[in-house]
Amino acid sequence: MIKESMCEQDTFRIGWELGERAQPGEIFLLEGDLGAGKTVFARGFAGGLGISGPVTSPTFTIIQEYEQGRIPLYHFDVYRIADPEEMYEIGYEGYFFGEGVCLIEWASRIQELLPPECRRIRIEKDLEKGFDYRRITIEQTGDGT
Repeated sequence: MIKESMCEQDTFRIGWELGERAQPGEIFLLEGDLGAGKTVFARGFAGGLGISGPVTSPTFTIIQEYEQGRIPLYHFDVYRIADPEEMYEIGYEGYFFGEGVCLIEWASRIQELLPPECRRIRIEKDLEKGFDYRRITIEQTGDGT
């Protein structure tokens, strides 16, 4: 499925709609260049889960946990992971296979740890369509990549 965003509010809304439908145990892989809108999307996704308050990128903490929504949200940013083995130190399996929903930025860095069934969200800029334009592709994976 491809969605088009013409502004930050559209990206937020698309995230919100996906968050409203998210189910426990689902893992979402959030891809996009720096400045593509991943954090805006994540804020919308959290809002769709009923999470209020600030939602920030967990770049320096690896994971932010939000428990106050209808289901817990575990927002990962694994950009700084040098070796997938580091994920064992934070107990990733409890998050990936628990009762919450995971949103993982830079998931390609831990590809071998991902279960086969995930949902990939790719946010791409297209400057020919405008500075604020984003193409958001949402697809189910069958091989965890």
